[in-house]
Amino acid sequence: VIPPAEGFLSGLRALTEREGALLIFDEVMTGFRVALGGAQELYGVTPDLTTLGKVIGGGLPVGAYAGRADIMRHVAPAGPMYQAGTLSGNPLAMTAGLETLKVLRQPGVFQTLVARTERLCAGIGAAAEAAGVPVYQTRVGTMFCTYFTGTPVTNWETAAAADTQRFARFFRHMLEAGVYMAPSQFEAGFMSLAHTDALIEETIAAAEKAFAAL
Repeated sequence: VIPPAEGFLSGLRALTEREGALLIFDEVMTGFRVALGGAQELYGVTPDLTTLGKVIGGGLPVGAYAGRADIMRHVAPAGPMYQAGTLSGNPLAMTAGLETLKVLRQPGVFQTLVARTERLCAGIGAAAEAAGVPVYQTRVGTMFCTYFTGTPVTNWETAAAADTQRFARFFRHMLEAGVYMAPSQFEAGFMSLAHTDALIEETIAAAEKAFAAL
C-alpha cells in the first residue's frame, strides 16, 4: 500500500486530457476498500475506464470494467467489440456481490471498517515502537501495510529497502500465535466485517509478543 503523492492522479488526468489519451484506473485492489467509490472517489479524480475484481462478487470469481458511456457503447450488443467469458454474469457471484454492496451501503458500516483498521494499525505501530523495531505504516481506508523500515515508503525503491527477513520472522511468530497475516512484506492487509473488536485486540496482543521476540 503506497498512497499516491499529492497531485499525482490529478496530474495524470490533466496529462491524458491534454494528449487525448484514456485514463484507466485499476481498482481491483482499491475498489470498495479505500472508499465505497474506490480511489477515484477518495481522490476526486474520474478516469475514463475502471477495472474491478472479485471484491464486487463478495470474494467469488468475477471481474468487471466500466467507463464513460461513449466508450462502453463500443461493447456488444451496442457496438462491434464482442466480450464474453465462462463466468460472465455468473448468478452466484452476482448475487453475492449485490448482497455485499447492500451491507457496505448501510449507514455507518464503512466508517466502522475504517475505524477498526485505524485501531489495528495504531496497535501494531505501538507494539513495534515499544519493542524498538523500526516500521513504517501506510493505510488508506481499509487497506494497510507495515513495512519493516524506519524510512518513509513512497515508491518501489523505498519499499524494496524494507527488511524482508525480519518481516518473515515476524510473520512466523504471528502464525504460531494463530494470526495469519499477508505472507509477503509487500502485500496489503484488508479489514472486513468478520474482524471483530475482540479479534483486533487479540491481533495486537500477538503483535506485541512477536515484535518483542525479534
